[in-house]
Amino acid sequence: MKPIPFSNQYVTLGITFYEKTNPVPVVNPALIKFNESLARELGLSVDPLDVISTAALFSGNRISEGAEPLAMAYAGHQFGQFNPQLGDGRAILLGEIKSPDGDLFGIQLKGSGRTLYSRSGDGRAALGPVLREYLLSEAMQNLGVPTTRALAVVTTGEDVERKQLLPGGIITRIATSFVRVGTFQYFASKGDGKSIQKLADHVIEHNFPQIRESNNPYVEFFKAVVHRQASLIAQWMQLGFIHGVMNTDNMSIVGETIDYGPCAFMDAYDHNRVYSYIDSNGRYAYNNQPSIGLWNLTRLAETLLPLFAEGADAAVKIAENILETFIETYENNWLAGMRAKCGLTVNVDQTIKDDDKALIEDLLNTMAENNADFTQTFFFLSRLSAHSAKEDSDIRSLFDNQTHFDDWAVKWRKRFAAEALNEKEGQTRMQAVNPVYIPRNHQVEAAIRAAEDCDDFSVFHDLHEVLQNPYVKQEGKESYQLPPKPDEEVKHTFCGT
Repeated sequence: MKPIPFSNQYVTLGITFYEKTNPVPVVNPALIKFNESLARELGLSVDPLDVISTAALFSGNRISEGAEPLAMAYAGHQFGQFNPQLGDGRAILLGEIKSPDGDLFGIQLKGSGRTLYSRSGDGRAALGPVLREYLLSEAMQNLGVPTTRALAVVTTGEDVERKQLLPGGIITRIATSFVRVGTFQYFASKGDGKSIQKLADHVIEHNFPQIRESNNPYVEFFKAVVHRQASLIAQWMQLGFIHGVMNTDNMSIVGETIDYGPCAFMDAYDHNRVYSYIDSNGRYAYNNQPSIGLWNLTRLAETLLPLFAEGADAAVKIAENILETFIETYENNWLAGMRAKCGLTVNVDQTIKDDDKALIEDLLNTMAENNADFTQTFFFLSRLSAHSAKEDSDIRSLFDNQTHFDDWAVKWRKRFAAEALNEKEGQTRMQAVNPVYIPRNHQVEAAIRAAEDCDDFSVFHDLHEVLQNPYVKQEGKESYQLPPKPDEEVKHTFCGT
């Protein structure tokens, strides 16, 4: 097996940014899944058939030549309360590589043992949460949402102690950057302006190179971060995804979905849906995600103010003006995506187009009032006739009161009639953005239960295979489309710590 061609950059920032830490070896690592297609994209020469060496590598038992393992320092607001020192308590950045296209990617082990930042934790991960992260992060990639990626997952041959003993696991994940809003907050809390600037320069150099030569790259950097976060959260909302723990230390500076803990995709639509067991007050409920994104970005702005302008008043004004663009960017992205899901375009008369937001919100309210499944509603909508209600039985069956959907469908068909597209073209466009399959909670839980309780990974592999093509209806895979039965419903998800 060839060594991983590391091209480490984060380590050059200096020891105030991290603690050099080696993974803690495990007893008996075994490879469960290796992402061969991602490895090829990254230019890695790893032989998945050499399962012993591959398991040793992705468990941290063997450190590849050129790796410089470290745990990153960061702070963060957790459920609104600031903690000045968090850091990688169960993750270790092995190093960074350059892809064949010249892009920099970090390679990180999660669940690899105690670090300086573990506090009272064991630094390990149970098998269930790492399988969940593998399934959901790769599903997000295939759904077209910016995300960290999963390269490999292994079992450790050791148990971890939570409320009970559970088999341990380690996931290897990839990101264009593991820097978070909380990384900037860490140095701001120490009054270390030089390190904030150094960190900003690092992220600009490797993730926003197009703004390096601008008049004020730090202002342009913040604009870019705001734009990416607004676009990302709009995509979450369009898919019914709930992150579950949008703390500032779980918010990637480059606009990728990161830290798949108690996350979930909604089944029955509810504006205020919460799955995370630890979010007892609903701070990170589905409908709160845009406002929380803006709140987190405001905390980031506070750390960057000295880089925006020399005077405090001028710096604050710059930050406020940029933050104000978040709402417009989010709403424009959300509306464009929801229009596409409903088969509507903007190539119509302005007076017709102006009513689209109300039409879409009316559908969501109708879904909420009638316990309609989010994904199934849009799946069946993308197959409806634009002219006749004769074949509406499938979508009507999702609604407790079917006449409520009928009333909405009359308005939708009237709006669709203004489109230049014919019915088939409209359906094709809708089906390209409305998934057939999502990683439903009960299916993910079934995969975890089979793995943890029975050492059976076939359920995990089968689900993963279906999620590779979420927009394509696959023969014989009808069960993966279905919402949970009452006894299958997963009401709470957990972070795994």
